[in-house]
Amino acid sequence: MADEQRPVAVVVGAGAGNGAALAERFSQSGYQVALLARGAEKLHAMVSQIAHSRAFTCDVEDADSIARAFAQIRDTMGPVEVLLYNAGSGVFATIQELSPADFETSWRINAMGLLLCAQQVIPAMTEKGSGSIIVTGATASLRGSQKTTAFAPAKAAQRSLAQSMAKSLWPLGVHIGLLIVDGVVDQPAARSMMRDKPDDFFVSPDGVAQTAWALHSQDRQAWSFEVEVRPYRENW
Repeated sequence: MADEQRPVAVVVGAGAGNGAALAERFSQSGYQVALLARGAEKLHAMVSQIAHSRAFTCDVEDADSIARAFAQIRDTMGPVEVLLYNAGSGVFATIQELSPADFETSWRINAMGLLLCAQQVIPAMTEKGSGSIIVTGATASLRGSQKTTAFAPAKAAQRSLAQSMAKSLWPLGVHIGLLIVDGVVDQPAARSMMRDKPDDFFVSPDGVAQTAWALHSQDRQAWSFEVEVRPYRENW
């Protein structure tokens, strides 16, 4: 199938781990995939490995950068059928350690970025009466801990935003889904910091991507909003 005949999926926050796995899963399932991240070098390396993909540099803290990237996607690939919002901030500090700037950055990446990206694709989706917006969330959206003083409030805001989006957009045919990832995602940085952990300690990115695909593929008479994903040995 030629690329122009394939529907378009966008992965925001394309990188090692969930981002690459999401892109690969949707590419294998017949989609063109737009890869969005700040680092051009990293993006172009991914494009060389993932079929039917294109790279677009984008800073999700910058509304103009988001608007430019999505305009380029529409012009070169077509309307977006699936938005996979995987951008996230990894600032972990106690209330005594946290700076206001880091708190704001975490909120902008996790919540404001989702809002701005969603607003770029919602008009075409509602006009068509179909489409999916799948968000990579975290259990920090449900509870805080000492070191998630920035991350937990940002993920909670993201979760509430996704709920509000679902209330507005489900009746218009647009599926909003939230993946609550409970655990440490298997990627090189995590492995480097946790060398003593066994393989089954980590969340499988391919498993996360498969769950995202299943969520997108649901019959609209049996949609899910929130799905939890964790390793089978995770203590919860």
